Amino acid sequence: MIGSDILDKFETARATRMAAPEDVPERLRVLADYGFDSLEDDPELEQITRFAAKLCEAPVALVSLVEQERQRFLARAGIEARETSREVSFCAHAMRREGVMEVLDAVRDPRFAENPLVIGPPYIRFYAGQPLVSEEGVPLGSLCVIDSEPRPDGLTAFQREGLAVLGQAVMRRLRSRRHSRAAQREVDERDLHLRSLADSIPAIAWSATPDGQFEYFNKRMIDFTGRPDDQTGSAFHPEDWKKASALWERSLKTGEIYETEHRLCRHDGEYRWMMSRAVPVRDAEGAIIRWFGTAVDIHDLYAALEARDLLTNELSHRIKNIFAVVAGLISLSARKRPEYRPFADELSSTIHALGRAHDYVRPTGQARSGTLHGLLGDLFEPYGIGAEARVRVSGDDARIAPRAATPLALVFHELATNSAKYGALAAVDGHVALTIADRGEALLLTWVERGCDGQPADEPARQFEDGFGSRLIEMSMTGQLGGSWQRRLGPEGLIVELTISKAAIAG
Repeated sequence: MIGSDILDKFETARATRMAAPEDVPERLRVLADYGFDSLEDDPELEQITRFAAKLCEAPVALVSLVEQERQRFLARAGIEARETSREVSFCAHAMRREGVMEVLDAVRDPRFAENPLVIGPPYIRFYAGQPLVSEEGVPLGSLCVIDSEPRPDGLTAFQREGLAVLGQAVMRRLRSRRHSRAAQREVDERDLHLRSLADSIPAIAWSATPDGQFEYFNKRMIDFTGRPDDQTGSAFHPEDWKKASALWERSLKTGEIYETEHRLCRHDGEYRWMMSRAVPVRDAEGAIIRWFGTAVDIHDLYAALEARDLLTNELSHRIKNIFAVVAGLISLSARKRPEYRPFADELSSTIHALGRAHDYVRPTGQARSGTLHGLLGDLFEPYGIGAEARVRVSGDDARIAPRAATPLALVFHELATNSAKYGALAAVDGHVALTIADRGEALLLTWVERGCDGQPADEPARQFEDGFGSRLIEMSMTGQLGGSWQRRLGPEGLIVELTISKAAIAG
């Protein structure tokens, strides 16, 4: 084994100076692409080097990379030194050859006879180097074997071929490392772009591991909360944390999208309402590899909705008060005119029924009944009940969700109001037959009006296709009830067919 004292001799030797035409910026860039620092003492390169020494029966073998000022040994066998000055490098010559460069006896070669590595330790006499060349054709260094004894016959044909094959194996390893670094640079650059994009959006953005550990918060999160890493949810409002964390745990277990509304503490101490949502990212096999989430400040929307609800409730309260005042005035008048008591009682009952129907039409109303027949019965009570009913409902029934009650009430309130103004309900003997038929996934509701003495209602007055009422019905039917509607004039009056999705009114 050649001692490490040769390192000092390498560094002080200046006997042989070489020009370096290869050291243009392009070559230096290619050398940097490989990331040679991470390849020093690489196990695969070490194994190749040891085998090269055995193959060529040489005491020393090296994977040598020639840089601007030095040559470094990524892998070595039989030598302790890790680098030498480039000025005394044999490999700087070998890397510019087409094939294996052999120096049979260095003391007889004018290029190396005065080289400090020849006239002093390690007393190089024989050298053989296989060039290492990049994909662009840039010389990098060589895979070489060294002996302190001359070899007049050089390597055998088999050894030269073997050294060339091993040189190819070295380049495959170097290329693999280079491509890996290039791929990582792309990933890092893409990640930087994504982070820059995430930092530019006005919403809070974050990512988490499959088990729910938060690994990234964008700048908006830090600016909003003033907390760089809130793993425990300390910025959540205490009243909202339990619900939000339970939903998050459920999403982690089921893989379902996470979505909730909660309050988050701003850096100034004010709690703001947020809409949070997270979706899983899956690999080709369907396994979750990451969660990406956002939180959008909806506090101003919340405030606007609260103000709207307050105004709506106040307006509704005033309207119902009007109903109560009118009913009270009728009752007072009936006390002075006993002969009008039956009529007054009937009129008061109608006004009270209108007040009950009003609960369905206002945006914050709640359904008084959970069935379609129950809802329609409440709505049409002002037009008579029992045998005196002028709107007669028959056919199949269905359960309805509270949120479906308002659009249903709007539709039939509009139909009844229009009929009371222009149609059958405006005539003394007019009435409406409403039948409900179950059609599997939908309900077919048929509204048939019959005019006075069997005569059709006044046609010009019934053309309300372009009015507000028809737009209201269209919006409710197609937008909220998942259905459609058609209208035409029949022999005795208006006929309206409404198709409503059962799923829309049940959920």
